[in-house]
Amino acid sequence: MPTPGNITAFPALGKKTSVFHNILTVCTGNICRSPVAEYLLRHEIALAGRKADVRSAGIGALVDHPADDTALLVMDELGVPMQAHRARQIKVEHTRWADLILVMQSHHLEYVLSLDPTARGKTFLMGRWNKREIPDPYRQGDASHRAAYALIHADAAAWLARF
Repeated sequence: MPTPGNITAFPALGKKTSVFHNILTVCTGNICRSPVAEYLLRHEIALAGRKADVRSAGIGALVDHPADDTALLVMDELGVPMQAHRARQIKVEHTRWADLILVMQSHHLEYVLSLDPTARGKTFLMGRWNKREIPDPYRQGDASHRAAYALIHADAAAWLARF
C-alpha cells in the first residue's frame, strides 16, 4: 500500500484505451471494501489521464450510510477523500450498466449472477489475478481494515495493468 499522502499512478497504467468504461465494485454493506475500491480505481484512472465511470454497491447495503470511519481515515491518508460516498443496494440496472463488475468475495459473485445472469463473463473477483478474496474488515478493527485496503490496492493495480 502506498505511504500516507503519497498515492501515485500504478506504473503499468499507461494511456492506452480501455475496453472498460463502466466499472462496478461490489461488497456486502457498501461502506468498506467496495467504496475504497471505487474511489481508488477512479483516482488511479484519472491520474493516468484515462476515463472510466467507477461506482460501487452492496449485496446487503446499509443504504444511504456514509463509508466506514476507518475507510474514510485510510483514504484521507492516501489523499483520496470519499466523504461524499453513500451506500446503495445493487440492482439489475447497475449490473447492466457495468462493463466490468469486481466483487470482493465468492458469495458476492454468486449473488450478482443470481440477480442478473447476463452479468456472467463480466463479473470477477477483485483479487482474481492474485488468486484471493478480500475479507470483510467491518467491525474487525483498524488493522483488519488496513490489511483489506492493502489487498484492494494491490488487486486494483493488477486489474489496471490489464486495461
